[in-house]
Amino acid sequence: MNLTELNRIATAMVAPGKGILAADESSGTIKKRFDAIGVESTEENRRDYREMLFRSKDAMSQYISGVILYDETIWQDAKDGTPLIKLIEQSGAIPGIKVDEGTQALPMCPGELVTVGLDKLAERLKKYYERGARFAKWRAVIDIGSGIPSMTAINVNAHALARYAALCQTAQIVPIVEPEVLMDGDHDIDRCYEVTQRVLDNTFQELRVQRVALEGMVLKPNMAISGKKCPKQASVEEVAEKTIRLLKACVPAAVPGIAFLSGGQSDEEATAHLNAMHKLGPLPWGLTFSYGRALQAAPQKAWSGKAENVAAGQRAFSHRARMNGLASKGKWQSSLEQKAA
Repeated sequence: MNLTELNRIATAMVAPGKGILAADESSGTIKKRFDAIGVESTEENRRDYREMLFRSKDAMSQYISGVILYDETIWQDAKDGTPLIKLIEQSGAIPGIKVDEGTQALPMCPGELVTVGLDKLAERLKKYYERGARFAKWRAVIDIGSGIPSMTAINVNAHALARYAALCQTAQIVPIVEPEVLMDGDHDIDRCYEVTQRVLDNTFQELRVQRVALEGMVLKPNMAISGKKCPKQASVEEVAEKTIRLLKACVPAAVPGIAFLSGGQSDEEATAHLNAMHKLGPLPWGLTFSYGRALQAAPQKAWSGKAENVAAGQRAFSHRARMNGLASKGKWQSSLEQKAA
């Protein structure tokens, strides 16, 4: 393992003003997104959509540091025969790959899940590295509800995340460690804070036990935020303050960077929260975004599967990428959204 090189890539992934595009939706998830805009989810349409994003020169070269790909996408070629992974490299961004194989019910723990995909991961990582991937992603899902999460769910998911991270570093690939505490419930921000703290503490304990070099990884956590169904939604300032306090308590300064997931927040909410956190600096690690929906909802709608809408889709993507790029330096203002609209 060349830790200097892993650290160089991890640091580039969280470079100031840039963030990571999560374009790694599974076939099931992208079908749902395409259904919403009336587009059939064929391999060709998925390819065309992602090619549109990766050819958005302004967004990709100025605001996107890396792209997380799905297995199908990493092997696909653009319409003109250029491998999609090459389009990403040509823009100056780093290609990455989602390597978990989704979730299964966790035995003895009703309503809880464990992420799977470790069995043949070492061989798969070798092939992805040869193809050009330099980082990977594995997502653990922790739900908040009546009597959950259990310590069992937190422990087994932390253990799997650390095993995945160790396998990645052995394969000279930077692991994005993603323990996501979902925002689907009616819990308040303090309950989210308490659960996320337990999850992060356990995850870092496992990473140490399994000898993962913290300097060669990136953390992709949720923010401390109210559940979607909570009657009292925390303010932007409270989300920022509690999230930073939580991360300072749990995340060692050795970690080069933290790239948030958006987790179902609206485009603007995700941007405003990240921006507010940068007002609370200086911070011990790089702090940026690794958004899927919050970067893609607008371009998907603008594109709507039509070749004549590609330029409009790229404009929408460039705008969202720029807004989040500014937020990752604390320079975003809501008036910039109105101007664009």
